[in-house]
This record gives sequence, structure tokens and C-alpha cells, in this order.
Amino acid sequence: MSYAIIGFGHVGQALAKAFARKGIDVSVATSHAPESFAAAAAAIGPTIVPKTLAEAVKADIIFLAVRFESHPDVAKALPTWQGKTIVDVTNAYGVPLEKLGGQPSAKVVANAFPGAKLVKGFNHLVASLLEQDPAVHGGRRVVFLTSDDDGAANEIGALAEKLGFAPIKLGGVSEGGLLVQAHGNKWGQLIFKDLVKFDG
Repeated sequence: MSYAIIGFGHVGQALAKAFARKGIDVSVATSHAPESFAAAAAAIGPTIVPKTLAEAVKADIIFLAVRFESHPDVAKALPTWQGKTIVDVTNAYGVPLEKLGGQPSAKVVANAFPGAKLVKGFNHLVASLLEQDPAVHGGRRVVFLTSDDDGAANEIGALAEKLGFAPIKLGGVSEGGLLVQAHGNKWGQLIFKDLVKFDG
């Protein structure tokens, strides 16, 4: 299984640190040449591999860590996203509701990536928390996942566990997913909640 993070701002780098902690290879890409962020990638660790967008989207699982408004540009990188899982880490806060056509933002993103399985996740934590070791006080930091594809949710749940997080599935995007969606000038109720799960 191969992984990529598209977007290398605060959130993209926080995700890269999660992969680096576990020594898992992950490609990182932006709309700029890989040389422009190679030093930042190297500072995180040797398993963080700068690539062009065209190379990075060959991965099986792709974390979309760009601004919500930029997702259509990423979607143009491939004619079809069949066989790929997109993890939507974007937040559409401040995006007018009419631009979303009354849909949850994750549905809008899903429509832009035809053929892909989409999981909304890792988006409710601010980057400064997301980049920290998820092992906290003897428990594990929670990440919420929502998807209309149970198989994809399980796949990303297993990856979240591997990265040290405690995944909690909220069901479909139109139901539980609304708890972690930003709409217009409103945040979902679970956004910014820093929760820790204790096993046992």
C-alpha cells in the first residue's frame, strides 16, 4: 500500500510527522516543484519523499491536505481516480453554503474525484495537535472518520491505528459526517475537540 499527502502546509506537515514517527514512507506534493519543499521534508525525516503532483497521485491512499478551494485543481491531475482512496482533510469554513449546493463539503470533494472512495478524516484537529505524538496520558488521541464506503472507512481506520491514533467512525457523510464538517461560518460540533481514548 502506498501513501501520499497533497499539500504541505501546517496540516500536511503534521500528517507527514505522523508517518515519520512510525517510519512509514509517504510521498508529499504541492503545486510547486519538489525542490521548493525538499528541505522541509528532509527536516521531518527520511521517509518523507518530495514528489511532483503527477507522481504523488499514483499512490493508493491520498491525503488531501490543501485548502478546500484548491481541491478541484488537484482533481485535474488524473482523468479517473478509480481504485484510490482519498482522505479529505479539508475544511470548508467560510465557503458560502450556495457554493456547496446544500451538500456536505465531503460530498462536493467526492464528486470532484470520480471513481475514488472518499473518507473524511483527520480534519477536526488543529495542526499543532495533529503533529503531536497521539499517545497521550496512557491513551490515544482520537481521529474521527466518516465515509459512505464502509470498506474505505475500515481501511483508513486501520491506517489511523498504525499511526497510533484511535479512530472513531461516525457513519455516513450525510449523517455523522456533519459533526466534523464546516459549513459557511459554522463548525461541526466535533471540530477542535481534542479527545483521548483509553483502552481497557
